[in-house]
Amino acid sequence: MRVKRGFKARHRRNKVLKLAKGFRGGHSKLFRTAADTVDRALSYAYRDRRTCKRDFRRLWIIRINAAARINNLSYSKLMHGLKVANIDIDRKVLADLAISDPKGFAQLAGIALQQA
Repeated sequence: MRVKRGFKARHRRNKVLKLAKGFRGGHSKLFRTAADTVDRALSYAYRDRRTCKRDFRRLWIIRINAAARINNLSYSKLMHGLKVANIDIDRKVLADLAISDPKGFAQLAGIALQQA
């Protein structure tokens, strides 16, 4: 007598097909191709959650460096000066300051220049 597996198999397939919603063609309709595509998509999602953090940090550093050079400082001297002056502002906020409030950033750069 063969085992038909019942609702458990259907639940497993439906779970995969639900994750594959929005994929093109058989990748959202056929279980086998959908399962492969979903596995790949989940691994990319896991990888890129970390890559995204990396990319944003790079962007912030580029923006801070550009603003620091306008104020006659290099990025490393700016960060060192802020650290010596016990100014704990993270790169995200510094990058936002560099764009939205150049005068405020210039004051921070002046403090860092005095410390360096």
